[in-house]
Amino acid sequence: MACALGKVVDVNVARAAFAAAAAVGAAWVARAAWGLPVELGAGRRSVARSVASATRAGAAFRNTDPASPIAPGSGFALAIEMVRRGGRGRPPGAVPVVTPIAPASAADLAVTWYGHSSVLIEVDGRRVLTDPVWSERVSPSRTVGPGRLHPVPGALADLPPIDAVVVSHDHYDHLDRRTVTELVRTQKAPFVVPLGIGAHLRRWAVPADRIVELDWDESADVAGLTLTCTEARHFSGRFLTRNPTQWASWVIAGEHRRVFFGGDSGYTARFARVGERYGPFDLTLLPVGAYDHRWADVHMTPEEAVSTHRELEQGDASAGTLVPIHWATFDLAFHAWSEPVDRLVSAAADAGTHIVVPTPGQRVVPERDRSTAIAQPWWSQLL
Repeated sequence: MACALGKVVDVNVARAAFAAAAAVGAAWVARAAWGLPVELGAGRRSVARSVASATRAGAAFRNTDPASPIAPGSGFALAIEMVRRGGRGRPPGAVPVVTPIAPASAADLAVTWYGHSSVLIEVDGRRVLTDPVWSERVSPSRTVGPGRLHPVPGALADLPPIDAVVVSHDHYDHLDRRTVTELVRTQKAPFVVPLGIGAHLRRWAVPADRIVELDWDESADVAGLTLTCTEARHFSGRFLTRNPTQWASWVIAGEHRRVFFGGDSGYTARFARVGERYGPFDLTLLPVGAYDHRWADVHMTPEEAVSTHRELEQGDASAGTLVPIHWATFDLAFHAWSEPVDRLVSAAADAGTHIVVPTPGQRVVPERDRSTAIAQPWWSQLL
């Protein structure tokens, strides 16, 4: 009798434990999924109703040079490898972060790198903020997805007045709903975006008069600057739908200074055309991280960034200054954390290209500070 009673107790305890675990799991899933619909942005139908472009093929946008982000059937194997990679893509110590201090007036040419592709660019006395992402994770979920490898250098509320916010495409590491919402509250600048992204912004209650949508080679005059949407080789989508919105690079031109912002792109010979039409540039901001041979079409390597800089400068590798972006802040590939900038320094030296590698939050004047990249390699001194 006692033995039978013990078995009943054991079963009840097991059932209770299973129920508790299930409840915890359900709560975790609910927390992870909280707010997903609004984070995903606008659906394809909303986007399709709002845009028309020669760069669309049916319901999807397309690259001029065909690109495949990931080989068909390789998704599961990549997911397993991502889990098994360990800490390879993490920094060996604390990443130094500088609290940004903005001057009262914007400079003719200066850059403050907030991490990844979030950059405050000063051009001819105006300020342009690119791909602003201040959230802890680049994901539709607050609990699942790549997290920051260093703190945000400064609060959004501490930014100086911005003249324009430029977005390259709708991936979570470049278009962040929470950051957009805060910028609407704290700034008055318009959002200048590729076609289709306006539908996301309207979904997030951005006023229509603060949204400027452009196709490739279209321009808008904002606060005395000419912002031109230019070609890139990438893809888009915030969930299962592929390429519902356009992706782009950007030319930011004042009367005296010109900056090229690469956003996120694979290498394409089309950049030579951008250089011929809109260059040369005083500064190029080009992605150097998150590359892999399995998605080589859509993320350039550091060596390709140096080649792209040369082509944007109309064949002169020593013209202008290259500042690397799209590295150090989120672990999005399989290479080591500092590998992108180590390879960039080597490739730039071989090509005679001037580079500056700021720490997160550091404001640099490219023509003054470009000699410090090799002399002071901060990324190799982490403890």
